[in-house]
Amino acid sequence: MKDPVNPINDPLISGEERLAALSEAERESGLKNRENLRKTGEINNHIHTIYSFSPYTPSMAARKARDAGLEAAGSVDHDSIAAAEEMLSACALLGIGGCVGFEVRVSFKTGPDGKPGPFAGRKINNPDSAGLVYMTVQGIPRPAINRVRDFLAPLQEERILRTRAMTAAANDLFRDAALPGEALLPLLDFEADIWGRSKAAEGGGITERHLLAAMAEKLIQTDGKGPALTEKLKTRFGLEPSPKIMGLLGEADNPHYLFDLIGVLKSALLPRIFIQPGERECIPAEKVTEFARSIGAIPAYAYLGDVGESPTGDKRAEKFEDAYIEELFDELVRRGFEAVTYMPPRNTWEQLLRVQRLCRERGLMEISGVDINSSRQSFNCPEVLLPEFRHLLDTTWALIAHERLSSVNPALGLFSPAGPGTCPLEERLARYAALGRSLDLRRPEESAAEIAARLMGD
Repeated sequence: MKDPVNPINDPLISGEERLAALSEAERESGLKNRENLRKTGEINNHIHTIYSFSPYTPSMAARKARDAGLEAAGSVDHDSIAAAEEMLSACALLGIGGCVGFEVRVSFKTGPDGKPGPFAGRKINNPDSAGLVYMTVQGIPRPAINRVRDFLAPLQEERILRTRAMTAAANDLFRDAALPGEALLPLLDFEADIWGRSKAAEGGGITERHLLAAMAEKLIQTDGKGPALTEKLKTRFGLEPSPKIMGLLGEADNPHYLFDLIGVLKSALLPRIFIQPGERECIPAEKVTEFARSIGAIPAYAYLGDVGESPTGDKRAEKFEDAYIEELFDELVRRGFEAVTYMPPRNTWEQLLRVQRLCRERGLMEISGVDINSSRQSFNCPEVLLPEFRHLLDTTWALIAHERLSSVNPALGLFSPAGPGTCPLEERLARYAALGRSLDLRRPEESAAEIAARLMGD
């Protein structure tokens, strides 16, 4: 049913209705209150929405970003571009910079000759799979959104089939977890519990977190929240979460309870039911980079780095691409990547400064964004205000200018060989950052058209 209390974050109404509610809330808050909102100068280009897995609609994500003091925000959903139109409109309504992209898993398993390549057996940036890579496609021109939707549709279908099979595996796990004298745990129904909680019917993606959320809710339904549930995690599944997580799950009034439990299940139970994706779901990376470049978008590798303590609590300590990162960055260039996206709060300074150096040496754009998909996470990323990372503010504004200007004229894309792509990347980024900051953010399309006309007249 519809949420009359907070329609801005109601996943059951349309994007148009949420935007109308956002507009009304802004009107009621008044100009004076809006002008008094603090601005930190921060940005975030990697916010998930209900169109993959998140507690936030695109309208609410934009509002949370603005209220946190951010001056630009971008949606990135798994296997989906469905949030894009609402996110862009919400950002414009709020007067902050907006950009959109998507995240997808691709294959590095074969080389240019079709035979197994040097990365086939390595964990690169994907904790669940060797030879498979998370990447993003950023700065998607608005006229290309429908082409992106069509490109992603077959990948979504493959992931749905795999998630359906993993649902059956989860039910087997639940059956096996029954304790003597206890009834079986309630089983999962894919259509009602996984498909039903997703936005797949509207072009959204289905992820492992949808399945884990359904599992978490069945456990809560059976054991409630608090010590009884934590004890049953031990006796049923042999789980031993950290004392910190045990404490959080022991608090029945914890407002983030579902997300904390999902984190535990992702780390400890997902490996027991996970089914490796096939080549029809995780297509060769160069097919995605080629598509991205064909629509004037920017394909980016998502740097993970060796993990010590996971900031989101859902990743085990593990080694990834750091041991062979020079070789990997050469492979990124060969496969057509134009950027690297990374999260300053996630890594050590040594890791981050090495990534920056490699990007400069290979001519790759740096894009920053903190992966937001839980109610517990902050929208703020003060690290980008440090001297070592302030250039990520410029690259965000350059990304916004690229997206808006290439929507008017594809030749004005950052990497367009017919436009600015012939001058050095550093010069391009500085120029486009200035253009991004000069946009009228409440009327970005009209403002971009005016700037584009001026540029094409030069």
